[in-house]
Amino acid sequence: MRTNDLISLLATDVPPVDPHVAARRFGTGLALGAIASVWLTLWLFGLRHDIGLMLQTPLFWLKVAFPALTGIGALMSVLRLSRPGLQAGKGWMLSGLALAVLWIGALILYIGAPQARHAALLYGVSWRVCPFNITLLSIPTFAGAFWAVKGMAPVHPRRAGAAAGLLAAAIATLAYCLHCPEMGVPFWAVWYVLGMAVPTILGALAGPRLLRW
Repeated sequence: MRTNDLISLLATDVPPVDPHVAARRFGTGLALGAIASVWLTLWLFGLRHDIGLMLQTPLFWLKVAFPALTGIGALMSVLRLSRPGLQAGKGWMLSGLALAVLWIGALILYIGAPQARHAALLYGVSWRVCPFNITLLSIPTFAGAFWAVKGMAPVHPRRAGAAAGLLAAAIATLAYCLHCPEMGVPFWAVWYVLGMAVPTILGALAGPRLLRW
């Protein structure tokens, strides 16, 4: 049998692939995970009492911008890494740029502040629990993101797992902003980043085992 004939035979009566299957799968997994992360934030920690005032404060939106931009970059990466033959693309660059801007701003503010303020800027009042809380809140979206990627065809499971973990961490951090009282940029640059790094590393470690196909 000729090769072309064999291909035609194998392709006979094969239904077309739904072009929207990835969007639906990621939409479902991430939406459910995000809702669960917000619910956990409100249930475990509660809404910060001055959230109405914070919504009118530019610094609060800068605080939200870091995980939002990081999450967008991670989503761009994981969508590409979930498909065979594609690399992460420019998503990592966006996440890296958000981190670089945060660190530069934090360093400028830390150096420019009086020395007596350094400890408060860096440690705030919740440095002991902040990374743990973000990691905890990332669990639902971590599961949803891995479920979405698992249904695709990632050929770089470690990278895909890391991107999924970072995406989960970013969504968890956004949810945590509804509670977290910390408004010091140096605090975010250390403890938010540490909390987001844990799910990212766990995703990279779990990817080769959980994302095989």
